[in-house]
Amino acid sequence: MVVTKGILFINPVGHNTWDTAVKEYLAAAKDDNTEVHVISLKKGPRHLEFHYYEALIGVELLHTIKQAEKQGYDAAVIGCFYDPFLHEAREICESMVVTAPAEASMQLAAMLGDRFSIMVGRRKWIPAMRRNVFKYGYGEKLASFRSLEMGVLEFHEDEKHTEAMLKSEAERAVKDDFAEVVILGCTIQFGFYRELQELIGVPVIDAVLAPFKQAEYLVEVRNKMGWKPSKSGGFETPPVKEIVEWDLERQYGAEGLWTRNNGEK
Repeated sequence: MVVTKGILFINPVGHNTWDTAVKEYLAAAKDDNTEVHVISLKKGPRHLEFHYYEALIGVELLHTIKQAEKQGYDAAVIGCFYDPFLHEAREICESMVVTAPAEASMQLAAMLGDRFSIMVGRRKWIPAMRRNVFKYGYGEKLASFRSLEMGVLEFHEDEKHTEAMLKSEAERAVKDDFAEVVILGCTIQFGFYRELQELIGVPVIDAVLAPFKQAEYLVEVRNKMGWKPSKSGGFETPPVKEIVEWDLERQYGAEGLWTRNNGEK
């Protein structure tokens, strides 16, 4: 019997402009037994280029992920290269897989080459992304960041211009910085990787596809081997008893999120 894998890809912004295009993109790359749904948040900023914007989406993103686990999804993908609230999401999920672009892309790049460069939109993004590189343990693999000096909302306004900028900076990353793999450092750079890697001759990691395919893989090893996020230590889930005693569900508009199925309320 073929077991279907249900994966929810979340664009963590307050508009659905990219949902249909991302769903079609993932549908072309998914395994035959994967069902994929793409959603955005109900409210929030239109991009996460500023840390304030990132902070605003935290509660809704985490509650959306927890609700997805209750609905029976096998995996959720957080669709932003800052990997916002990735560890918090793994903390609150019991068995659902949660992946995110930066971690997944760097893991893949580290296996495909000795050094990688990351194509970012603006220099503003680099400090936080550099912190993630070192947090994930890939500091020695980092060849460079290369900035296109373009905002998230500009990548698909003039795709020819974006392609030209990516080609120029990726070529410099390979020639001048000795990158052996290039990572596209924004999910909204989706759709450019295949032609780019043919042009520059090294693998180009797409930040939508990498966490999605990693999610499919992790669901498979969870189902077949029982390998799922450990609850001993860093990903230990908050006690429902405290959440109930502190009335957190009501305070944060999430009635029934934690208590509906466990009978502790």
